[in-house]
Amino acid sequence: MSDQSTKPERRVRGRVLSAKMDKTITVRVERKIRHPLYQKYVRRSTKLYAHDEANVCAVGDEVLIAPCRPLSRQKRWRLLEVTRKA
Repeated sequence: MSDQSTKPERRVRGRVLSAKMDKTITVRVERKIRHPLYQKYVRRSTKLYAHDEANVCAVGDEVLIAPCRPLSRQKRWRLLEVTRKA
């Protein structure tokens, strides 16, 4: 059996879109994919809900989030740190 403690933690960098909810932030995570026909890089984004226990984030902050157990109907991520304030 594999040991869970040796598995690296998955982290995602994103930008805060909304911080209006209590202890919850909305984060947009962007990635670049290559178009199959034109071979040009296209920007795609995903909106995620993350748990912000101390309500430290503001709109425009760059944050580091990690997956966790389901905290509510939509929240499956938690805030690790604020990498850059807006």
